[in-house]
Amino acid sequence: DSPERSQIASWVRLLAPDYGLDPNLILAIIQTESNFNARALSPKNAQGLMQLIPSTAARFGVKDRTDPVQNLHGGMAYVRWLLSYFHCDLRLSFFHGDLRLTLAGYNAGERAVEKYLGVPPYQETKNYVRKVLRAYGRDSHPPIEPVVAPSKVVPSPAKKR
Repeated sequence: DSPERSQIASWVRLLAPDYGLDPNLILAIIQTESNFNARALSPKNAQGLMQLIPSTAARFGVKDRTDPVQNLHGGMAYVRWLLSYFHCDLRLSFFHGDLRLTLAGYNAGERAVEKYLGVPPYQETKNYVRKVLRAYGRDSHPPIEPVVAPSKVVPSPAKKR
């Protein structure tokens, strides 16, 4: 571990609980998105540790996508939002967010997940979901309190049974 990577992990472990998120999930996303490079820039203009595009950064109040702490706040806010949006069971006061749909939404956007009623058929997105789940070592996230009304388009796994 480089000193920079250790500092990023410290920030994640400090900030993630404020969003109700497992720090290990965020670290898996960072590993997959930027490999802990705070200066990473994608061909699609995604930037920073959590590879925020300008519209997502603006949506979650990030003024400077190159600032690692701001980038972490924006990325975690979006992951938390997606976990609430793609819930598994409406009857619970604490939601079990659908992690596969959350990750697909993080990569391709929530509208693409709704359009395809699940993980979009994009190879990049399918690979992304697999990589993050492998790095995380789990296929679900602990329950969270909802922060947004759930998607009305994507049926929850509880309803599919």
